[in-house]
Amino acid sequence: MSELAKKWYVVRAQGGKEKKAQEYIINEIKRLNKEDYVTQVLVPTEKVYKVKNEKKYITNKICFPGYIFIESCLTGEIQHIIRDIPFVSGFLTEIIKKGSKEKEPVPLRDSEVYQLLGKVDEMAEKEEENAAPFVKGEPVKVIDGPFNGFDGTIDDILEDKKKLKVMVKIFGRKTILELNFVQVVKE
Repeated sequence: MSELAKKWYVVRAQGGKEKKAQEYIINEIKRLNKEDYVTQVLVPTEKVYKVKNEKKYITNKICFPGYIFIESCLTGEIQHIIRDIPFVSGFLTEIIKKGSKEKEPVPLRDSEVYQLLGKVDEMAEKEEENAAPFVKGEPVKVIDGPFNGFDGTIDDILEDKKKLKVMVKIFGRKTILELNFVQVVKE
């Protein structure tokens, strides 16, 4: 079979069910042996580091809630297969002719695709994200590392490095520590 011309399309999905809809789409395409028509089904996520009860944990947050991105050669059959999948409400469409009620799925522009794929790659490389913004002079508690349990105040914020300079008292003397955002929690 010759190489099919594929474009990226946006599929609307029920909020909170994007991953499940993605799984259903992939399974249905495999079951019907249509992998030549649909090559990628993408739900972009990013890692978010959060602190709760003085413990840090990582969660994945969906970047575009309610949307799934599909790289496909969108024939009429493929459209119907995808529309009939649970938790999917259809494609982002536009009216074909003025005054007509016929709607056609709209492919993403190349610039949008590059931006989307670049953002996904960027998020995959990103190690940490500030879960709670900090303010200079704010009291914090160190929850990770050799100074775990120490209380201090924020002396400086290094946004580009995702670090804080925190003033703590060690053996009665004020000392500045350079810590990652996830190593401290607001008091």
